[in-house]
Formats: sequence, structure tokens, C-alpha cells
Amino acid sequence: MKRVYIDGYNVINAWSDLKDLDLGAARDKLVEYMINYASFYGAKVTIVFDAHRVSGNSQHKEYRAPIEVVYTKDKETADAYIERAVDELGRKVEVLVVTSDNLEQQIIFGRGAQRMSSMEFRVSFEAAEKHISEKTEALSDRKGMKLFDHMDEESREKLEKLRRNG
Repeated sequence: MKRVYIDGYNVINAWSDLKDLDLGAARDKLVEYMINYASFYGAKVTIVFDAHRVSGNSQHKEYRAPIEVVYTKDKETADAYIERAVDELGRKVEVLVVTSDNLEQQIIFGRGAQRMSSMEFRVSFEAAEKHISEKTEALSDRKGMKLFDHMDEESREKLEKLRRNG
């Protein structure tokens, strides 16, 4: 299974529909987006939000299947958390890190992970959303999912006769 680590605030600040929301709503919307993304790609997604400017904060994790949301501890950046997580995984699994921080991209790449900017990731996310939407629409457009709707006229008449006459 592919592992995806997302620098949450980096993505929020890069995506205009998230940047215009208040911070709490933007985080919630990003998590909602990533639930669909993770399900579509069969990936385990971890969204990491910095708490390095929040004095006395300890690391906090939330699980919203199939998403893990991490709020880093006091004085820890999302970059540091992601680097440590990539190091722990080693090169055992495929890892993608989403950040537009060029230095972070170089560090991650050197540790064996793939990297993608927040805007490139938006394109990947939108492709998944489009595919999900098309598939949902195709399923809802199907006419008649009942057996009766797929029977020939003669069989329908026989069943109707049995229904009326017992």
C-alpha cells in the first residue's frame, strides 16, 4: 500500500478553495478531500499540521478512516515529522510526500521518497474526484435495477398473471 504524507498547511495555503476558509474549516475540508483520495488510490494518507508555534503542545493524532491526522508537538515542524516518518519506513514501501517546500522536497527525495508539489497534487486529486464523480453518475443513470425490468414481455405477462391470480 502506498503511503502519502501531506504537509497540511502547505496544501491549504496553495489551494485557493481552502486558503479562503478559516483555518479549522480548511483543515476539515482537506481531511474530507483526502478520504476520497485515499479510498480511490488505495493509499494510507497522513496529513501533518505544524504545531511548532503552539507553546506546550504535545503531539496529537486523530484517525478518520482511512486518514491519519497528526498535529505535531511544540517546536516540531510538519517537515521534521514527515522526515522522521520517511526514515522509519526506509525504502520498504512506496512513499509520496506532498509539499511545495523545495528544500524539503530535496531532503525527502534523498531519503527515497517521491515528492510532489501541492499544485501537482491538486491535479492528481482532481483526477480522482472526476473519476469518482463519473463512476457515481454512471451507476445512478442505470435504468431499472429490478429483475422485472430485464425480462422479456412474455415472462412479464406470466409473472403478472401469477401475481393477480395467485
